[in-house]
Amino acid sequence: MTSSKQIADPNAKPKLFAADDILEEARQIIEVESRAVQALGNHINGNFIQAIELILQSKGHVVVTGMGKSGLVGQKISATLASTGTPSLYVHAGDMVHGDLGRITNDDVVLALSNSGESAEILQIVQPLKEQGVPLIAMTGDAESSLAQHATITLSIGPVAEACPMGLVPTASTTVSMVLGDALAMCLFNLRGFGRQEYACFHPGGSLGKKLIEVREIMRTGEENPIVFSKITLAEALDTMTHTQGRPGATSVVDTDGVLVGLFTDGDLRRLIAQDNQLDMQQPIEQFMHLHPKTLRENELVADTIHMMRENKIDQVIVVDNKNRPVGLLDIQDLLVIR
Repeated sequence: MTSSKQIADPNAKPKLFAADDILEEARQIIEVESRAVQALGNHINGNFIQAIELILQSKGHVVVTGMGKSGLVGQKISATLASTGTPSLYVHAGDMVHGDLGRITNDDVVLALSNSGESAEILQIVQPLKEQGVPLIAMTGDAESSLAQHATITLSIGPVAEACPMGLVPTASTTVSMVLGDALAMCLFNLRGFGRQEYACFHPGGSLGKKLIEVREIMRTGEENPIVFSKITLAEALDTMTHTQGRPGATSVVDTDGVLVGLFTDGDLRRLIAQDNQLDMQQPIEQFMHLHPKTLRENELVADTIHMMRENKIDQVIVVDNKNRPVGLLDIQDLLVIR
């Protein structure tokens, strides 16, 4: 007896679609998710404020949990919280019901994600958390669900129409949950007064972290920071630049008190030679130096320095102290690996 069930042919060619139809379908999906995010604002209420207060008062971690796609969203929310000043970790709901509830302390707050609010694994942790006295914040699409009814606070994303044609695949709902998680993290971020310096401490690796470090940590100092007096000759200044370790291609020019009065660069030399083939190298450097060069302080951020150098189209910038004495030098080469 043969079955009426159709078996997919692995050798069958995929359906052909017109390019315009595919693009239109993509735009419709984006529009569905965009509308869902816009509607989220209607569900922000006093519960959101209570959740913020609860987390701020907590002495422990925000332990985020979820199943399936909600769990993946939860991992991102936990990572964002942790990187912006709110201690957080993610524990899979399936692991929680098999021993990992032991990771949670009375000082923690649990944030559980479930669009339906009826995920079995999530509901299994409700009573143990209640007995332990651990507050539970629910993030769900159903404010009347079992999870919502038993949570300390419920953050509702409202009923969200999925972008999936069958209305089954988590798409718009996960997007909205992600946005609500970002709103929670950013509000906490601002309330904690978490600034660039603190953010840099949590991001020591990669280009992001490097941009947030202070200039003092990467500037050239000591023997790598060429400094010459304004009365020495152009030839002597070039000799100093040439023999400086790392060859930064520039030198600070100072007066007898060590105060910055100018800057001379390789670029300045090339322009001088282009203008005069018979350039007198015995003339004092002060006749050729660039007056009023751009400077910055050693506690300024690398991110701001990169922006300043780009805006002014310069390859070197001098770092000075509060008496305008050069204490360091930054060359564009020092920033190439950071961009």
